[in-house]
Amino acid sequence: MKKQFTRRAMLSMAAATAALSLAACGGNVGGGAAEGATFPSGPVTLTVGQAPGGSTDLIARAAAEGMAEKLGVAMPVVNKPGANGALATQEVAAMKADGQNLILLNASLITITPLAVSASEAVTLDELDVIGGLSQDDYVMVASTKSGVKSVADLKKSESKLSFGTTGVGTGSQLAQALLLAQADIKGTIVPFDSGSPALTAVMGNQVQVSTVQLGEAKPQIDAGTVVPLVVFSSERNSFLPDVPTAVEEGYDVPVSQYRAIAAPKGLSAETKTALVDALKAATARDSYKSFNESNMLSPKEISGEEVVTEWNELAAKYKKLTEQYNISLASK
Repeated sequence: MKKQFTRRAMLSMAAATAALSLAACGGNVGGGAAEGATFPSGPVTLTVGQAPGGSTDLIARAAAEGMAEKLGVAMPVVNKPGANGALATQEVAAMKADGQNLILLNASLITITPLAVSASEAVTLDELDVIGGLSQDDYVMVASTKSGVKSVADLKKSESKLSFGTTGVGTGSQLAQALLLAQADIKGTIVPFDSGSPALTAVMGNQVQVSTVQLGEAKPQIDAGTVVPLVVFSSERNSFLPDVPTAVEEGYDVPVSQYRAIAAPKGLSAETKTALVDALKAATARDSYKSFNESNMLSPKEISGEEVVTEWNELAAKYKKLTEQYNISLASK
């Protein structure tokens, strides 16, 4: 059974947030999304299934700023963390397909989390209209300076029993690391954390010898020399770490990155979808948005909604096949 809030509660929250900002945006304060009204007929709410302050939340706010300007209405960002974004996504998918409510999607929810949860808990793109893609956020495996590990080869020949931190169950961090260790036949203790920050802190203090985290979180510590980068999991070398090899270059079939997109409930009218697509394109074209990507080490992945669906579904199938091939379980034990 899908968990959802009432539409009245959502609209009340959005209206309260937007009351003062609509005038500044040039919007028309009306009675909400009325039947047959021209889109947008009020503030457009962008829901994020992660906590405030994280990379997903920051990306949502950067996109919302430019979309609001293009649409001429406020776009409040509402955080509803839980189940890696599944609860928020299911809630928005059940809303009216009028374009007034959107969801910020992490690809891992569609491509990886289904490998860690039951079929009834898994989220698919079937009940969503994807507006467009946003960015690529790469994972990097880092080692503590005290471990003496400087490469994947060092991991393989290490005589010590190593521990490996991840950012949680059903994440790209968990999948990328599990696939690499299985393919390289590296043994060790897996330690799941609830996000990237504690996983990184643990490897800095050598509580775990290795962790796989998102590049934006790890890069300051890499630059400071407090952790050692071993490998990145993108298909090609990351421009922010050009000297660090990819897992693919090292001979391992582990292309895992985090992607993000914006979607709406299935069934948008052609006019509404076009307006949202145009707003997203305007947002990502802004210099401020490009600067945001640069400062947060995000690679642009501004593809169409149709391309998002194709690519994410292909990744889901690939990851399922790889986990089955190497007998990997991502479920919590």
